[in-house]
Parts: sequence; structure tokens; C-alpha cells
Amino acid sequence: MSSLSARNLTLLFWVHFFGTISFLQPVLTLFYVKNGLSEANILVLLICWSGAVLIGEIPTGVFADRFGARVSLLTGSIIKLCSIGILLLANSLEMFMLFSVLNGLSVTFFSGADEALIYESLKKDNKQQKMDEAMGKIQSAGFIAMMIAVLFGSFFARDLEQEQFQLLILLSMVSYIVEFVLLFFIQEPSGKVNIPGTSIENVLEGVRVIKQAPRLLVMFMNVTLVFIPTVAVFQKFDQPLMIGSRLPVYFIGPVYAVGALFAFFSSRSIGMLNKNLSYSVLMYTSGLLSAFGLLLAALFQNQLWIILFLVLFLRWVGAIRYPIYSKLSNNIIPSHVRATTISLLSILDSLFDLVIFLLLISFAAEGIQGILFGGAAVALIGSVLPIQQREKLRSKPINQ
Repeated sequence: MSSLSARNLTLLFWVHFFGTISFLQPVLTLFYVKNGLSEANILVLLICWSGAVLIGEIPTGVFADRFGARVSLLTGSIIKLCSIGILLLANSLEMFMLFSVLNGLSVTFFSGADEALIYESLKKDNKQQKMDEAMGKIQSAGFIAMMIAVLFGSFFARDLEQEQFQLLILLSMVSYIVEFVLLFFIQEPSGKVNIPGTSIENVLEGVRVIKQAPRLLVMFMNVTLVFIPTVAVFQKFDQPLMIGSRLPVYFIGPVYAVGALFAFFSSRSIGMLNKNLSYSVLMYTSGLLSAFGLLLAALFQNQLWIILFLVLFLRWVGAIRYPIYSKLSNNIIPSHVRATTISLLSILDSLFDLVIFLLLISFAAEGIQGILFGGAAVALIGSVLPIQQREKLRSKPINQ
């Protein structure tokens, strides 16, 4: 790689490292429960988060395409820092909802902008075929951060006291300040900011790309319908599952750390996996096994060893699926509307989030088990949708 791609990928590795550290994460659901939130309330927070993403994706995607990825990432970093600060004062469902809204909005400034920056940096060096490996390596930074954060967080919050939670929140904020500083050193590929056409034209172009590439939309649905129940939902309830199966709080961190270690090595060996198995086989197999895993969790939620295995397995699955999808989808999307198109797909993701979370609220009367049964059905539907690899779409101007 040339100096530009090497520089940006190295910086983004550390940005992702400090930006994904959450010392509260290993006890976040327990923190919610300690503050009086129910399973249905937690799903409401997920709905608030997804609603913010839904509203913010198009404006922030256009913002990234027009003003550059670095400005977009810096803006998102500031909003994320503010959202975490709200947790220091949160003592009601409304304040937790505000946290979720701001946190979701912050994600939209990263969504599309980071992938576009990575792809364009690689493309500048004619290395875009390495997109999956680059995404896997950058994603692996999050798993390293998780290993550190979960071990520390679960140990220091072992008594589930409010003072312990506050310490973890403050430490997370320090990490996000470091992320913010690192983002100033990002160097954008030359010519990326000067995008032809108006913002509306770029949105219409992104819509055209999706309409003319049904394989992109179906592949996206495969990924998101598996991701929502196995990551967005299961990882919000795996803490009470582990505690309910008699695992001490301070052991949650080591369990997450082992899962992060598995995911780390998987993210950095996607190219090797592809030498033995096609991307289609990897996606189908991992999706079907994920659906089966949620079913097992629902049926054996009091069996500690089964729950521990599923916590580790589903984290591993999440680590390999997204880098594969990222490469296949970015091979289709034209460069000048890459961030906008990715953001449009994220809007669809948020719509699916809202529909599925609302659906699962109806299962929440049966507790976590009902939620897991519903999630297994959704993941099964997503896992059988086709994965195809085709040529990149050719872009053409939008008729005004």
C-alpha cells in the first residue's frame, strides 16, 4: 500500500479502537435494569436509536459526500461524546431515550463515511480488491478494545453500584476524546470532496443505484435480517441470560473477552477463509447457524454452558459477515455517491430495525424467551436470501 492508504488505515484502526471502547458495555443491560427498565423498555431504547438513524442517514450521508469523511467523522464523534455524558445523569426512561437518540444520530455521521474513506484510499492505490481485508483489520481494533473494556468494566461493576457505573462512563468519555483528536490526522484522497451535482442529485443517484441493483438490496437484506436479532437484540439480553444461568457478574468480562479474541482472529483471516469457502457459502452457513443458535438460547436459557457457547459463537459470526458484505456491496456502488448510497441502505436497515423491534415487543410479554423465539424466525428468513457477486454498476447522470 502507498503512504496514503497505509496512513489512513492505521489511523482508522486506532480511531476504531478508542471509538468502540465502552467500559459500561459488559454491564450495560444490567445498568438499565438497575435503573428500573424492563425488557420492553430496552426494546423501546433500540427503537429510539434506530429512529434517530432513520432520520439522520440521508442528511449525514450527503454531508459526508459533500464536505468530506473527516468532517463527518469529527461531527459524529462530538455527538457521541455528548450522548455518553447524558448517562451520567440518566435516571428515567426519557433520559435514556435521549441518550439513545443522540447515540444513534452520532452513528449516522460515521455510517458510509468511514467505508467510503477506506475504499477511496485503497482505490487511490489500486488496492480496492483488498476492501474486505482492510475492513476486517479495522474491525479487529474494536475487538481488541472490547477485550480490554469488558474485563475492566465487569470487574469494577461487580457489585452493580451506581458509583461503579459512573466511573465506567467517565473512562469511556476519556477514550472518545482520544478518538476525536486522532480524527484530525485523517487525510482524504484528493478530489473526493469535489463531488459533481447537487446534494439532491446525489441522493437520486444513490436511489437509482439501489433500484438498478436488486442483488445489492437482497444481499443487504440477508445481512441485516440476521444482524438485527443476533447482534442488536441478542447482545442486549445476553447479560441477564448469563446472570440467570448463575454466572457471577465479574465473569461476564472474561466471557466477552474470549468472544472478542475469537472475533479478532476471524476478522483478520477473512481472506484465508475465502480461499477454502466461497463468500456465498460463508454467508448462508453463518446465517442459518445464527438462527439455530437463537432457537437454542430460547429453549435452554438456564443452561450456562449452552448460553456461554452461543454468546461466543454469535460474536464470531457477526465478525465475519459484515466485512464480506462490505466488499461485495462496495464493488457495486459508484464512487461519487458511495457514502450517500451506503447511508440509503442504512435507512432501510433502520426501517427493518423499527419493524422488527416493534414485532419483538409483542413477544416481550413472554420475557426474554419470547424475544429469542421471534428473533430466530427473523434470522432464518434473512439467512436464506440469495448472495450474488456481479459486475459494478456504471453510473450515469441524473436527468434534471
